[in-house]
Amino acid sequence: MNDVDRRIIAGLQGGFPLGHRPHAEAALKLGITEAELIDRIGRLLETGVLSRFGPLFNVEAMGGSYVLAAMAVPEDVFEAVTAKVNAHVEVAHNYEREHLLNMWFVVAAETAERAAEVIDAIAHETGLDVYAMPKLDEYFVELKLVP
Repeated sequence: MNDVDRRIIAGLQGGFPLGHRPHAEAALKLGITEAELIDRIGRLLETGVLSRFGPLFNVEAMGGSYVLAAMAVPEDVFEAVTAKVNAHVEVAHNYEREHLLNMWFVVAAETAERAAEVIDAIAHETGLDVYAMPKLDEYFVELKLVP
C-alpha cells in the first residue's frame, strides 16, 4: 500500500457519496481520477487488503432477516457440506473455524420465515444440526482504520 491507498481507505470510511457518479465525487475529494479510484479499490480487493467494498443495509428495517448459523461438520465431509450450504442463494458467506462448531455462515433472507426454511433445509440436506443464532439486540461499534 502506498499513500494514495491509505488516503482512500481513510477517506472512504464513514460514508460514501450517493449520486449519479459516486466514485467520481469520492475521487475528487481524494485528489485522484474516478478511473484511478475504481482501479485502486479493485486492486485492494484482489490483494486482500480489503475483504469487501460495498454498502451495508439494515435488512431488518426492510422486513428481511440475517441469521448467523453454525455447524459441527466432520472433516471428511467438510467440502461436501460446504457445497450443500453454499448452494443456497440465501447463504451470504461461510467460514471455517478451528472450533467444535467449525462451519459458520450467515443466512440473509427476505423474511425470518424464509431464513428458518433455509436453515431447516440445510439441516435436512446435510443430516447435521444447524445452530441458528438470530440477532436479539443490535449494537453499533464503529471501527475506523488509521493509515
